[in-house]
Amino acid sequence: MVTKIITQHLGHPKSTLMGWVTQSLMKRNNRFLEENAVRLCEIQADNTVLEVGFGPGLGLQEAVQYLTDPRGKLLGLDYSEYMHKLARERLRDHIASGKVRLFQGRVESIPLPACSVDKVYHCNCHLYWPDMRAGNAELLRVMRPGALMVSTLNLDYLRWGRSLGFLQGANVEPKPYLEALRAAGFTDVHLEEKYDKGRKFEAIFATAEK
Repeated sequence: MVTKIITQHLGHPKSTLMGWVTQSLMKRNNRFLEENAVRLCEIQADNTVLEVGFGPGLGLQEAVQYLTDPRGKLLGLDYSEYMHKLARERLRDHIASGKVRLFQGRVESIPLPACSVDKVYHCNCHLYWPDMRAGNAELLRVMRPGALMVSTLNLDYLRWGRSLGFLQGANVEPKPYLEALRAAGFTDVHLEEKYDKGRKFEAIFATAEK
């Protein structure tokens, strides 16, 4: 029962005691993956960058440092109202300046115009998408031709959590996501094993060719 509740909050954290526990777990376990997703995106100073499922805003906080050109913009999309609140507090100065814009909504319906984003990244977020093909098709729509998408994950950690009864119903294995990216129209879709500071993780790459 507890594992089911925690899994539900991982997919959609709320402003409750369990929601607080969930965002604390995100801060502790996802910072490393968020930082590496941002690094692997190779963000340029004038890019428009989108993070999907930004959680408490750790990845946003990392990515905004790269956008030193006035034309550079950082966008974020998350389904959870509670995560919006936390991220808004964390990024309040950048939001006030117009450098960062946050949206609440689903990946299947992103409130952005077509061909408007240079880089997209996310961390463990696709595990909870109800329709990965629809979500990826929408990401492809908002990305410019040649734009890069990077997703980071720790498969060993996810599989361990699954073995303990967590993440039931979540798409832990990468193969369905890779297939959904290809089906949506992405090219050069592949998974790489990476290391940073002696820690292993996986990164999924996909390019928007139109």
